[in-house]
Amino acid sequence: MKIFKNRYSLFKEISSKRNLSFVPTMGGFHKGHEYLIKKAKKKIGKTIVSIYVNPKQFNSKIDFKSYPRELNKDLKILKKLKVDYVYLPSNKDIYGFNPKKKVFLHVFCKKLCGQFRRKHFPGVINVINRFLEIIKPKFIILGKKDFQQLFLISKHIKKRRINSSVISCKTIREKNGIACSSRNKNLSVNE
Repeated sequence: MKIFKNRYSLFKEISSKRNLSFVPTMGGFHKGHEYLIKKAKKKIGKTIVSIYVNPKQFNSKIDFKSYPRELNKDLKILKKLKVDYVYLPSNKDIYGFNPKKKVFLHVFCKKLCGQFRRKHFPGVINVINRFLEIIKPKFIILGKKDFQQLFLISKHIKKRRINSSVISCKTIREKNGIACSSRNKNLSVNE
């Protein structure tokens, strides 16, 4: 497993690789993340996982600061899963360039939770657009748990004619039925 902290060294490593499968994450791994990564590993080629808590998709600083971060634990999981590449970018690395493709926001971004989280989907599509430009994966692996996000990313990729295919994966749940989520770590048992 090779770890990269800037886009230049990552690009140097992967620019000649074909059939890259990309799993974008914000870390705080759970069984859902592991399922996505295992799906990516089944594809021909190399697997790359990013861990980046994107400040632009949070509506409040409190929410951003309280997001579960467990980098050492996450890296152990990735090593165990035999991921080929891990990308741990800084804010400057992600936002220090102008992407070639303009962000496309489908009107669905203003529905459901989008009407209450105004910065969320513009921030998500922005960062995914940048990751796709840096990595140029053949596949991007996303979970159906974040259905609205999955829909909007798919629309952006199609509208901007980005040469990456979206692979959607089922929602993985805890024994009590709740969908696996990094934020579940911030809840008490009763919550």
